[in-house]
Amino acid sequence: MSRKFAAITGVQGYVPDYVMTNKELETMVDTSDEWIRTRTGIETRHILKGEGLGTSDMMVEAVKGLLEKTNTRPEEVDMVIGATITGDMPFPDTANIVCDKIGIKNAFSYDINAACSGFLFALTTGAKFVESGSHKKVIVMGGDKMSSIIDYTDRTTCVIFGDGCGAVMLEPSEEHGVMDSIHHSDGSGRHYLNLKAGGSTKPITHEALDNRENFVYQNGRPVFKAAVSGMSDVVKTIMENNDLSKDDIAWLVPHQANMRIIETVSRMADFPMERVMININRYGNTTAGTLPLCLWDYEDQLKKGDNIILTAFGGGFTWGAIWIKWAY
Repeated sequence: MSRKFAAITGVQGYVPDYVMTNKELETMVDTSDEWIRTRTGIETRHILKGEGLGTSDMMVEAVKGLLEKTNTRPEEVDMVIGATITGDMPFPDTANIVCDKIGIKNAFSYDINAACSGFLFALTTGAKFVESGSHKKVIVMGGDKMSSIIDYTDRTTCVIFGDGCGAVMLEPSEEHGVMDSIHHSDGSGRHYLNLKAGGSTKPITHEALDNRENFVYQNGRPVFKAAVSGMSDVVKTIMENNDLSKDDIAWLVPHQANMRIIETVSRMADFPMERVMININRYGNTTAGTLPLCLWDYEDQLKKGDNIILTAFGGGFTWGAIWIKWAY
């Protein structure tokens, strides 16, 4: 019996209309356009504005476009996974809310929280359901409204992040799709990248708010070191495990955290920058949204049968890589 693969049959992205420039950030914190560009590679980022709007609203737009692109009716979808750390509410899962807003009635849905590796983890999870034969149309979403948990008085973090999301459709295939994956986690990384308040160990209190513990905390140096090491190692490992050379790979799709990280991973993995997907200059770090947004941006450059490697690193720590054979 031949192996069944989970193929990406469509990808769609969404970013909010409002564009925050580096010049605007200069009016908010002690920074400069030149500093942000040279240190991060970011020029603009999109921010979701409007009372009562959350991550689900961005995901809804991406999924609507995905359904139209793949000629899929909402009732045909039988599973939806949402990767996010900025769900609309602590519960219910944002994927459930998305299904309700779109009219997806025959699917079970849930969220995965793996920070910037969320889409990567969710993609592998969704693929397993397709490969098993139990599900035929699985939507995997990755997106975050990072502006909701960013301290715009902290110049070390507020210049990096933006809002946005992307979604893919997974369907069965005999020859294309998710070919292999590697995933890792290391809970000791929580000390360097976290959001202290809002969980069960430290609920939101006046004291927590006064200490600004409801915003992202990041110790940049150890995160940078772990990210470049983790992503480059898994890229090399997944290529070695599958006898792939860099000439066999059409595109490397790294998490868009920082241009310096992307360049270092490319160098450490011995992979040419001209075949590395990059859009951090326009979107910043959208956390779980960066990988699907890259695929969306580069969709017209992808060819059926292209070998693509996705890699990410996130808070926790979490990291991994996926080898995909493009299906269309």
